[in-house]
Amino acid sequence: MMIEIQILTPIPAIAESVLAESILGRAREAGLITIEAVDLRRWTNDRHRTVDDAPYGGGPGMIMKIAPIAAALAELRRPESKVIFLTPQGKPLRQTIVREFAREQHLILLCGHYEGIDQRVVEHLIDEEISIGDYILTNGVLGALVLSDAIARLIPGVLGDDQSAVTESFETGLLDHPHYTRPEEFNGWKVPPVLLSGNHGAVATWRAERAMDATKKNRPDLLR
Repeated sequence: MMIEIQILTPIPAIAESVLAESILGRAREAGLITIEAVDLRRWTNDRHRTVDDAPYGGGPGMIMKIAPIAAALAELRRPESKVIFLTPQGKPLRQTIVREFAREQHLILLCGHYEGIDQRVVEHLIDEEISIGDYILTNGVLGALVLSDAIARLIPGVLGDDQSAVTESFETGLLDHPHYTRPEEFNGWKVPPVLLSGNHGAVATWRAERAMDATKKNRPDLLR
């Protein structure tokens, strides 16, 4: 069954501009995946279509209101839905989590904006909190797009070669090995001879060794 992803945000134009392009755009056109940006402001009831308000207790910034989110989820949610809130406070996104999400039928990605979100949304209306990294973005749409892209590339047919999705960083527990293409030499920098040898066994061994080297250097935490 084809997965459906809905990105719930007050600024859907940002998402749609990305979803219409490149691999994601072609996957949507081919009917391999359904992804849409849904305007949270549809569930507001004031003339300014307000989705945020000042925080109780004072402090800087504005807080996303619970009422529009609750109304949106009441309409969009189905028995098979999983609602994910993109937030720096969430569980770190890993490839294992991406694979789990790719097996779902319907994902609603709630995008954080402004200073934060009414905590009652987190406590009562969502299924999971996910963070794409230890840094802060101007809006959660970018995080939702990262997650959507990671999920989409695991769907058969989305990539030109399905093997691409199973031979990259994290799929084997290691970072990816180095890659080279033409020309064979550039500014005196040469492609490793083993890659030109035609010996597939030697190439596989070299790639495995280089993947381990890269992991030890840049992500030793993956080896623990």
